[in-house]
Amino acid sequence: MASGALAEEIRHKLGELSPAERKVARVLLAGYPAAGFETVAVLAERAAVSAPTVIRFANRLGYRGFPDFQAALRAELDERNASPLTLYSSADFRPPPEETDTESALLRHGSQVFTSAVTATLAELPPHDFEHAVRLLADGKRRVTLVGGRFTHLLAQYLGLHLMQLRDDVRFLPDRDVERTAVLAALTRRDVLVVFDYRRYEDDKTTMAALVQEQGGKVVLFTDTWLSPAAAHAEVVLPSQVTAPSPYDSLVPTLAVLETVVAGVMGTLGDEARRRMQHGEDIARRAGLY
Repeated sequence: MASGALAEEIRHKLGELSPAERKVARVLLAGYPAAGFETVAVLAERAAVSAPTVIRFANRLGYRGFPDFQAALRAELDERNASPLTLYSSADFRPPPEETDTESALLRHGSQVFTSAVTATLAELPPHDFEHAVRLLADGKRRVTLVGGRFTHLLAQYLGLHLMQLRDDVRFLPDRDVERTAVLAALTRRDVLVVFDYRRYEDDKTTMAALVQEQGGKVVLFTDTWLSPAAAHAEVVLPSQVTAPSPYDSLVPTLAVLETVVAGVMGTLGDEARRRMQHGEDIARRAGLY
């Protein structure tokens, strides 16, 4: 199993599990990751199944037993909580030391890392989730609100600025508390909240996702392969690799996903998107903005 993909692996395996094993999977996903550290007996009781069913579930995922599953979960959490400072002590992001031309070595290393990360991200995205995200973002009856984090607010702005050229009712969640509260309080069933949340996850993103879900709205979550806690409240989860040639997580694979999503929205809207873009160009020209 790929590192950092345990929750996603469980999601993908749901269709292959027995009805009893599926109960275990849903309990784990609903309380992820804490539920994974319960004892076999406690997890079996919560899922209303037998203890051997919990063990068979772990075996079905490729583990020798439940302790082996929990060991993998601990290793995943170590990665999930890593910061740039802790990653800096790792040699994983450095190019091979045998090269004397360090600049050329770094360029080659960067090419390999980014190519691999983008390829893996796009290949591993479930087509159904991708298509569902496109449908939600292209639905003119829905209002789209975007929010990101410390660095990922840049991704929220990138996607939002593209969507604004293609359709109406797109906005960013305000920074000021009073304005932010007003927007969150007014969310309804017609709203789509697009959330960007990556490791060292931000608690407010999970809270916002839960609020939208409670109001009957939809949450589209862009996250890493370890999955933000906000995933428990998301209609669609689109994870990306974050491997980089530096100790900072890369946004490059997510950017590739965003540009593919934009292409999907344009294709879904068709002539409507073209007319919207043309109208925007005309207004900008008349206003002296271009």
